[in-house]
Amino acid sequence: MENNTILRFASVDDTELIDAYSRTVSGVAGRVSEAVVHVIVEKENKDQVRRGPSPSGGSGSGFIISSDGYIVTNHHVVEGATKIKVALNNGQELSAVLRGTDPSTDIAVLKADISNAKSLTFADSSHLQPGQIAIAIGNPMGLQFTVTAGVVSALGRSLRAGNGRLIDDVIQTDASLNPGNSGGPLLNSAGQVIGVNTAIINGSQGLCFAVSSNLAAYVAGKLILEGKVRRAYLGIAGSNVRLTERMIAANKLVNRSGIYVSEVVADAPALNSQLMKGDIIVGFNGKQVNGIDELHGYLSGEMIAEYVTITVLRGGYKKDLEVMPGEMD
Repeated sequence: MENNTILRFASVDDTELIDAYSRTVSGVAGRVSEAVVHVIVEKENKDQVRRGPSPSGGSGSGFIISSDGYIVTNHHVVEGATKIKVALNNGQELSAVLRGTDPSTDIAVLKADISNAKSLTFADSSHLQPGQIAIAIGNPMGLQFTVTAGVVSALGRSLRAGNGRLIDDVIQTDASLNPGNSGGPLLNSAGQVIGVNTAIINGSQGLCFAVSSNLAAYVAGKLILEGKVRRAYLGIAGSNVRLTERMIAANKLVNRSGIYVSEVVADAPALNSQLMKGDIIVGFNGKQVNGIDELHGYLSGEMIAEYVTITVLRGGYKKDLEVMPGEMD
């Protein structure tokens, strides 16, 4: 009898918890639905048989971030678009223009002629904790408004963007996504944006990723004000390489790898003539460089047209070079 009583009370408690969870998710969905849009794109597809361009389409999701119609979505949703439309929750379709896009973070900003639009706000993603509720909302494949929910599985993940650069500060969630959810918001229990849904790992169960709200808000602000995110560029091609024990010992290095310079682009928008093919980059302004992703992290917009110190191994010995990065196209 005692056991039955315990089981009965546990069942009641579980029901109350499930009801509270359901009310939270449905409440958020109801509050934000007007701010989530379906992004419809038309692209030019080269048809070799017909020997000419043929129309091709695609779609994704997005969300409004200002009352005058600025919309955040993914770069890969609108990449190569010749025409963009957004469908609002009430069924209205509007033309949209691309305000700016950043392939390195997979974030793009659109502008549509909307007045007094319902908009979403960004939360501070630095306060997120694993286990928090994560609610993914989108308009997948033209289907009207879908909601999935789960938790923040992990923080500080890295994800490879389409252009090869590494996106840092990525949120992993188990809230189910599908390709049509790309560009839609990942929300907390208060209905604030904690991330921009961007990727699913094919063949994996429950591995979905979102660009953190802090990074997305920074990039969106830059795109609205300047149309792009400025990044520095050294004008080299290279690959990651392991250092030999002799190189490490002779030069008293901490890092065990660097970047082998396979090409120095002479007409690059950078003063890089001091660098030579065969150099191994191991340092940047006194900080160790273990590989290409780390170097990309140092080449922020603030480094453009500023002299920096690149430490290389040349002929097996350490050498400091002064170079000036240009701006990446």
